[in-house]
Amino acid sequence: MKGKRVIVWFRQDLRLADNEALTHAIISGEEVYPVYIFDERLFKGKTRFGFPKIGKYRTKFIIEAVQDLQTNLRALGSDLIVKIGKPEEEIFSLARQLKSSWVFCNRERTREEVEVQDALERNLWSVGQEIIYSRGKMLYYTQDLPFPITHCPEVFSNFRKEVERFVPVREPLTKPGNFNPVSVDIPKGDIPALADFGLEEFEAPSQAFSPKGGETNALNRLRYYLWDTNLIKKYKETRNQLLGQDYSSKLSPWLAQGCISPKTIYHELKKYEAEKGSNDSTYWLFFELLWRDFFRLMGKKHENQIFLQGGIKGEIDPAWQDNKNLLQLWIEGRTGVPFIDANMRELAKSGFMSNRGRQNVASFLVKDLHVNWQLGASYFESILIDYDVTSNWCNWNYVAGVGNDPRENRYFNILSQARRYDPKGEYVKAWLPELEAVPNQKIHRPDQLSSEEQITSHVKIGADYPRSMISMSRWD
Repeated sequence: MKGKRVIVWFRQDLRLADNEALTHAIISGEEVYPVYIFDERLFKGKTRFGFPKIGKYRTKFIIEAVQDLQTNLRALGSDLIVKIGKPEEEIFSLARQLKSSWVFCNRERTREEVEVQDALERNLWSVGQEIIYSRGKMLYYTQDLPFPITHCPEVFSNFRKEVERFVPVREPLTKPGNFNPVSVDIPKGDIPALADFGLEEFEAPSQAFSPKGGETNALNRLRYYLWDTNLIKKYKETRNQLLGQDYSSKLSPWLAQGCISPKTIYHELKKYEAEKGSNDSTYWLFFELLWRDFFRLMGKKHENQIFLQGGIKGEIDPAWQDNKNLLQLWIEGRTGVPFIDANMRELAKSGFMSNRGRQNVASFLVKDLHVNWQLGASYFESILIDYDVTSNWCNWNYVAGVGNDPRENRYFNILSQARRYDPKGEYVKAWLPELEAVPNQKIHRPDQLSSEEQITSHVKIGADYPRSMISMSRWD
């Protein structure tokens, strides 16, 4: 039996296509009222270590995504109610006003998100309403997996072997058609600007990846990367590059906010393979979606452990310190190690960094500077435009040696990595203009520049560019 009125609470699922909560709401309700809440604790709050919970890059991306969602809903005869506040209060107030039957939303699994949805559920119970939860994050449905979450393999390769060949990926749900008209005129509210959260407008550098939020842009990017350019054909060979817009799919910001679903990407990839052929590169994009599911399952299985210093393994390195001075030099890209500094400055100026860069800067912070990895993870949470809770924290667990890595003491030789992935120093020079005239053979070792070379390179080490915080000879 249909309820008269239902609410759809959009969270990190800012799309119409393959949105299970939205689909169920339309099936279950005669009138559907979509709502998005800018949670003031996130957009105005701080992390445990004092960083803004959501920095300016992701905030702008989310604002754009909400605008796109509103536009797409209006095209179907609906609209989006937008508020700033606490979801458990704002949606509860809306539910009482509408005398709705249910609130539909896609379930989240990590602590802060669970606390909010539990609080809303308690409030709704007080007036005889309830939340109907759906799935919105993963490539696979947990009920389709060949094991319960508590028995999910701890090593990715074992997980992959048990899943990829035997578990089908369900077809994505279709985008809804026109909505039924609603009988209650609810003020829609205004979509906020950066200034409403105390953030300044910005313009990313020309060499930066600066995506615009929204389902429309997500689908455009997918079409561009697969069909318009065939870039997917070389993904495995180019994915570790550092400069440019097209060396990887760069779908992660839209995936993180649910502007596109992993199922949509997978099935579009399968269409591409059927028409143009498959290779290692097309498989590798699927492989990365598998990693995303794996980390989400680890978050479900281990819950709050992924945020603790000992991580999934419960092991703490006594050398780790909460050294804010070292952390700040790392954040500002002033370590004196060009490959690290270039990556960190790209992140600071754009909210994005390549996967190769993320692994290197994380390893450097934890293994070379011996800074508590939680500080680095917290900074990434704040600044990344594509921040995803479980992917971020489980990856930091992995690098710190307290996660799912079967190899003990994984360590990145930063100099070797720099020479391999930036052999001519083009990436370093793009983000560290003070080193632009340094000879290519010494771009990754400015500490070896002679006095004469510093003069001809127009850089004075220790003044124009800092001396290395550590001895770089350890990597030679």
